[in-house]
Amino acid sequence: MMRSSQPLTGTNGRRCKEDEKLINATLRPGKRGYIIDTRSLNVAQQARAKGGGFEQEAHYPQWRRIHKCIERFNILQESLIKLVEACNDQSHNMDRWLSKLEASNWLTHIKEILTAACLAAQCIDREGASVLVHGTEGTDSTLQVTSLAQIILDPSCRTIRGFESLVVREWLQAGHPFQQRCAQSAYSNSKQKWEAPVFLLFLDCVWQILRQFPCSFEFNEQFLIMLFEHAYASQFGTFLGNNENERSKLKLPQKTMSLWSWVNRSEELSKFQNPLFEANSLVIWPSVAPQSLQLWEGVFLRWNRPSKFLDEAHEEMNNIIKYN
Repeated sequence: MMRSSQPLTGTNGRRCKEDEKLINATLRPGKRGYIIDTRSLNVAQQARAKGGGFEQEAHYPQWRRIHKCIERFNILQESLIKLVEACNDQSHNMDRWLSKLEASNWLTHIKEILTAACLAAQCIDREGASVLVHGTEGTDSTLQVTSLAQIILDPSCRTIRGFESLVVREWLQAGHPFQQRCAQSAYSNSKQKWEAPVFLLFLDCVWQILRQFPCSFEFNEQFLIMLFEHAYASQFGTFLGNNENERSKLKLPQKTMSLWSWVNRSEELSKFQNPLFEANSLVIWPSVAPQSLQLWEGVFLRWNRPSKFLDEAHEEMNNIIKYN
């Protein structure tokens, strides 16, 4: 499995033979490859006017391109703002709360991301195919898909140390711009242009899988919540900056303490260990059916929602799903 930014084909359909040769070199004998583009076909075509675009099938005959649209930037941020507004609704009107929750489209975004990740994992596991995942820059939705696909396929990524390595490899070293994406929060009155809850959505997707496979992960929900909190506000330097180059120029490794060195201390590690964990060497396939996805209460409802109201809301949501 590979990840990249979009190819710069432009309106003239430029090609790069070196790129074609490199991509084809990853194919196993007698196997096809899949290119999963996290943009809709329409968005990918529009990108050609700005110099971007997508792979031309004539130049990549052994590869099949699939578009799996995952929303970006302002749409995701608007979704988070609406979700927080719904969770802060103190009217205790269940119908109104459920309506606001649905209107936020947060769970829809989770379904789209998990569906794309499952597709990438299926291509690798069931067909033995090579997979290339890309969007526009290759630093947002691309990382969500490749990270979740590895969690589905690789049991080591479900351990604490393995998951930490995954975040370092697929997010920090790959250049996810934490400084821009996590500049403020959904509680802020002003919106930053490049702000988006991309990493939070990834953690939410992991929580959805953890909830469906509670014995297959060495870490617990609190571990994911801790990572969410430190991505937005932290006394450690791990999530500062937008890429490795910026962190190096700021000399963060020398000036700050790593979050991982704190988490991996025995006195802290015990807080994040899952007592139900049993090493599972199998591939795990999460369900993306509506009744299988739930609001992450540990993040969004931990301060302001009575448990009785939640029980009633869950019952009402299940009834809606049952009768529809």
